[in-house]
Amino acid sequence: MKLDAALSPARLADVPAIATAAEAAGFDCLWTTETQHDPFLPHTLIAEHTSRIRMGTGIAVSFARSPATLAYTAWDLAAQSNGRFILGLGTQVKAHIERRFGMEWPVSVTGKLREQIQVMRALWHTWQTGEVLNHRGEYYKITLMSPFFNPGPLPPPISDEAQSQMGGQRGAISGEAQPQMGAPKTAVPIYIAGVNTGLAKLAGELCNGFLVHPFHTPDYLREVLHPAIRAGADKTGRQKQLIAISASVFAATNHKEREYCRQQVSFYASTPSYRPVMALHGWEEIAAKLSMLAARGEWQDMPALISDKILSTFVTEAGSPQELALALKERYTGLADRLTLYIPFMPGEKDSWWRDLAAQFAQQ
Repeated sequence: MKLDAALSPARLADVPAIATAAEAAGFDCLWTTETQHDPFLPHTLIAEHTSRIRMGTGIAVSFARSPATLAYTAWDLAAQSNGRFILGLGTQVKAHIERRFGMEWPVSVTGKLREQIQVMRALWHTWQTGEVLNHRGEYYKITLMSPFFNPGPLPPPISDEAQSQMGGQRGAISGEAQPQMGAPKTAVPIYIAGVNTGLAKLAGELCNGFLVHPFHTPDYLREVLHPAIRAGADKTGRQKQLIAISASVFAATNHKEREYCRQQVSFYASTPSYRPVMALHGWEEIAAKLSMLAARGEWQDMPALISDKILSTFVTEAGSPQELALALKERYTGLADRLTLYIPFMPGEKDSWWRDLAAQFAQQ
């Protein structure tokens, strides 16, 4: 199990120092989000100022972009980082796509995302092999790729020996080392994020990994998401272990962090499309009340509905880095390949704490 870090919303000028510190602390991957800043721009700096740590978008909003622009950006970042870049995509929800990005919400969420992935892989295959580009689907017709617009192939993947000499590891997670069926070996790994079974099945069907939303429980991951990923893998004859599971997790080491997690759990639980997580545990009525409070803008009243029992189901609590590492491993062994704390990584006062936590994860 690998320990990753989340890049906090930061100015580009601050990214080199954060990336350097994250690599020095021992994290395996640094993920960016699409909240206040573009999720791709930091990766040019992460790639430039590190040599070992992997990097990925966790997530970039796929429905806000053309699959061609995603393909070009990911291809360039893969080249610059010597194959360390992971393209993590999420669909977002209808209100954000329509009102924050001014784009159309598709009739079929999984259908459009599937085709976006197919278009990107078609482009990458053409760039890598020189074969004719010819994708004709429900949402996209992509058939034009003249030499002037073709960036050309990526270099061969770095060997394990060369990667080791650079201080890193290649292929530590099964889903990252293996090419997808029908995709070139140098294809950029694609992870998709989701809460419900539709996107989990799609990940199993044709992706390298699945990004688990922080609003989950181990039971939901075990009883709902894993079977859905397996069903998707079975559909295309893939082995489930080729899909890496990367989970963003709530963790708290003190009262302040605990109450912050309670607030965040109440916020996510108010989202109607996330209700199946609460329903699995018999808390659907509480979720409905939270939705009503959110609709009225009564955010301050929402955390009180999250009892200590609910909180402990979503949040891993421990004191020292050693205790937290042990608790997280006990909670997620067999369920996830990668863990990222919901609290973003920032170098500073907690440097030794982060180093200790990463060191505990590195131990077998």
